[in-house]
Amino acid sequence: MGADGAQLGIMSAREALEKAMEQGLDLVKISPTAVPPVCKLMDYGKFKFEQQKREKEARKNQRVVEIKEVRMSPGIDVNDFNVKVRNAQKFLADGDRVKVTVRFRGREMAHTEIGKDLLLKFAEQCAEVATLDKDPKLDGRHMSIFLSSKVGKDAKK
Repeated sequence: MGADGAQLGIMSAREALEKAMEQGLDLVKISPTAVPPVCKLMDYGKFKFEQQKREKEARKNQRVVEIKEVRMSPGIDVNDFNVKVRNAQKFLADGDRVKVTVRFRGREMAHTEIGKDLLLKFAEQCAEVATLDKDPKLDGRHMSIFLSSKVGKDAKK
């Protein structure tokens, strides 16, 4: 193939290299397994530069999803709870995941159902912007759930 994409036909490697030298281009194997191998005349340095530029642009447009944590206790007040919900909704609007944790202290461990109800209520409050990933799970003295954003991951742009 020529630099403009036109077919130059079947030729020996020597002829192809001579043609590349005449035009000041490189001979690059596109498909070495084909019979006969397909080669293209191109400026390899320019091609490599364009490829790196595209990869850099793709990396720049990526966004890493962070996990934000919201902690509370089973005896949380209504206003405090609402503030935590608002903060979680902001995190979710930014496209992040949210881990909501209830920490039990002392005798509160006897009433883990209060924490479970609290977490389910929290998930219900965030239902319009989030989906519940995991049901409430007790891990030692902590019970937690994960919420994922329904909004696209590139919402922050």
